[in-house]
Amino acid sequence: MPIRRLRRIIHIDMIETAVEIAWQSWSLLGQMSPYLLLGFLVAGVLSVYISPRFVERHLGGRGFWAVTKASLLGIPLPLCSCSVIPVSASLRRHGAGRAATTSFLISTPQTGVDSIAVTYAMLGVVFAVYRPVVALITGLVGGVLVMLFARRDLDANQAEEEKPECQECCCSGHGEESKLFSALKYGLVTLPRDVGLPLLIGIVVAGVIAAIFPADQWKEHLGGGIVGIVLAMAIGVPIYVCDTASVPIAVGLIHLGASPGAALAFLIAGPATNVATITAMWKYIGGRAIVIYLLTIAASAILGGLTLDWLFATLDMEVPLPTGHEHHAGGGWISSAWAMALLAVMAYSYFAKKQRDAWIKP
Repeated sequence: MPIRRLRRIIHIDMIETAVEIAWQSWSLLGQMSPYLLLGFLVAGVLSVYISPRFVERHLGGRGFWAVTKASLLGIPLPLCSCSVIPVSASLRRHGAGRAATTSFLISTPQTGVDSIAVTYAMLGVVFAVYRPVVALITGLVGGVLVMLFARRDLDANQAEEEKPECQECCCSGHGEESKLFSALKYGLVTLPRDVGLPLLIGIVVAGVIAAIFPADQWKEHLGGGIVGIVLAMAIGVPIYVCDTASVPIAVGLIHLGASPGAALAFLIAGPATNVATITAMWKYIGGRAIVIYLLTIAASAILGGLTLDWLFATLDMEVPLPTGHEHHAGGGWISSAWAMALLAVMAYSYFAKKQRDAWIKP
C-alpha cells in the first residue's frame, strides 16, 4: 500500500473518530443540561437560605444530634468547591465537635442538589436516590466513629492564625443584594464557574471512552464483586473531581463494563478524597479523626457498591445510560438547545469573573 494512501486512510479515521467523540460528548451534554440548569437554580435558592454562616450557627455543637444535622445539611448544601475546607474549619473554631465537623466533611463533597439532578439524568432514579443516602449514612458513621474513638478534643483555637480562607463570593455572604438576585447570581454565575471546566472535561472523557473503546471492554476487571469496586475506587482517589463532574466519568466506566457498584465507588472516592482536605483539616480535627475519615469513605465505597450491585441484580435492572444514537431518530434539536443554553451560562459566568477581576485590578 502506498505511503500516501496509508496516510490518507489514517487521516480519515482520525477525523471520523474526532467527529464521533464530539457527537458523543455533545449528546451527553444535551441530555444532562436541563437537569443541571435546574440543579443550579435550586442550589442558588439554597445558597440564600443555607449560607456558610447559617451552617456555623446551627452546627456549632457536640453530640449525636450535631452529627446528624451536619450529615443531613451536607447533602444538598450548595457550597462552592473552595469553601468546604474553610467552612469545616470555621465550624470547628465556632464550637462544633470533631465528630460533627468530620460528618460534615464527609457528606458535603459527595453530593449536592446539582449533582443529584445530573445523576438522575445520566444514571437513573436508583442512582439519584441511592447516592445521597450513602452520603448521609457515611457522614453519620464517620461522625459516630470519631465520637467513639477520637474523644479527646484538640484546642479548636490552636490553629487560629492558619485558618484557611475562601476568596469566592459564595463564601462571603450576599450583603445587601436581594434574595432573588443573590439566588440567580449564585446559581447561574458562581456555581457554573466553579464546576464548568471540570464538568466539560468529564464529559469529553466520557465521550472519548464511548467513541473509542468497545462496550464492556473492562467488564472482566470492573464487572462486579469487591475487586472491581476496589479498582474503581483506586481510579477515583488520585483524580480528584467534584461531585457533579464525576458523573459523566462514571458513565464512561459503566460503558467499559463497570458494575453499578463499581461506578458508585468511583462517585464516592473521587469527590470525597482530597489531599488538600486531609492536610488542611489535620490540625483542626486531629490525625485519628482523619484516619477515621479516610477509612469510613473506603468502607462506604466498598459496602455501598456491593449493596448496590446486589440491588440491581435482585431487581434485574440495568443502568439507563445515555446514548448519542437516540438523537438521530428526531428531537435532537431540543437536546442541542439545552446544551447551548448551558454553554451560554458557563461562558457568561467566566466572562463575568473576567470583568470583575478587571475592575478589581488597580
